[in-house]
Amino acid sequence: MAKSPMREARRPQLSLPELRPYAGEGLAPDGDYDGLAFDGLDLAGEDGSGATFLDCRLARCGLDGTVLGGARLIDSVLEEVRGVGIRLAGAELRDVEVRDARLGGVQLHGARLSRVLVRGGKVEFLNARQARLTDVVFEGCVLVEPDFGGAVLERVAFRDCALRRAELGQVTLKDVDLRGATELEIATGVDRLAGAVITPSQLLDLAPALAAQLGVRVAA
Repeated sequence: MAKSPMREARRPQLSLPELRPYAGEGLAPDGDYDGLAFDGLDLAGEDGSGATFLDCRLARCGLDGTVLGGARLIDSVLEEVRGVGIRLAGAELRDVEVRDARLGGVQLHGARLSRVLVRGGKVEFLNARQARLTDVVFEGCVLVEPDFGGAVLERVAFRDCALRRAELGQVTLKDVDLRGATELEIATGVDRLAGAVITPSQLLDLAPALAAQLGVRVAA
């Protein structure tokens, strides 16, 4: 029986309206932000847990330790944001673009991402354990030690993207395209690649890890 072709990840279709500059001070838990431009603001340590951002742009904002747990980001753009320790546990990102971000230690565990594009930039030590990613594209970016343990990835693509020492323990993959990864390093969970597509050269690169997982000794 012929296998069905892999389904492509769908990208967000964004068309932001004319935005109003955000004139508030910081963020508020359960806040409602609609049609706003957060440009060049220092939001470090602010608590926006449970807030909703609809048709918003966050550009060149500082997000060190910003709390956005359970927040909803919909039809929005994050551009050139930077920060360490952003807390997005349990958040929802839908129809979102993240452009040229430099982030570290992002807490995204248990979050839901749908039609999200991460383009350019660098994300280090991403914690996406138990998250659900559907129609997500990582493009032209660098991911350092991302942790997808126990996550579900469906229609996810890595294009011109470096994936370094990824943690895939207990991950579930469906229609995941790794062929465009310029670097593909898997620290754990190489046995969880069912549901992904890789190139022949990537298979050769992963051969030692696969042999170790299977308990196969390779000797001349």
